[in-house]
Amino acid sequence: MFRPKFISFDCYGTMINFIMGPTARDRFADRVPADRMDDFVDSFRGYRLDEVLGAWKPFYDVVANSVERTCKKHSIPFTKADVDAIYDAIPSWQPHPDVPEPLGRIAGEYPLVILSNSMKDLIPYSAQNIGVPFHSVLTAEEAGAYKPLMRPFEYMFDTLGCGPEDMMHVSSSPRYDLMTASDLGFGAKIMVDRGHEPPTDHFGIKRIRDFSELPGLLGL
Repeated sequence: MFRPKFISFDCYGTMINFIMGPTARDRFADRVPADRMDDFVDSFRGYRLDEVLGAWKPFYDVVANSVERTCKKHSIPFTKADVDAIYDAIPSWQPHPDVPEPLGRIAGEYPLVILSNSMKDLIPYSAQNIGVPFHSVLTAEEAGAYKPLMRPFEYMFDTLGCGPEDMMHVSSSPRYDLMTASDLGFGAKIMVDRGHEPPTDHFGIKRIRDFSELPGLLGL
């Protein structure tokens, strides 16, 4: 059984119920017809990925640019207040119900690390909401790049003094996390199947239903 020196986790979507799509639905319900809302939210998701692939920018700008591009594509008016409403909601979002108890058991045996596409002043809210002690909480802001780029992972290795071969990475996103983790040679790669991306058992990825299965993979 693989015993990692550190276990790193994506935060938004994997541990925190990242309801940016539903929040956008609520915010734009008065402007986007119901039969077009799914396409609107899908565009918003796609533009957020595109926005993190270039030079680093504050996460607020990632959200703002994605809202602007989505509204332009769908000919929907928007204001800065729409962006603020979505961004300002992030600190209140809570963990998936399956996360705290199993993660608390693991925290007693392994050092846990958050590697998040977030900001230094934003991620502490989510870490506190999860309610489990973390060895390190690392952000894209500190790394100067967002996942799926390799730079955040390399920043994590340098910070921890540990190579990927001695780590396990856990995420619900193959696109943002696990394909890159595979390219970097992580010792173990775990996909938590939250249903927001197509599941995969390729790239050396082990797929689990939820966090209740994670302790068993670590001999707990």
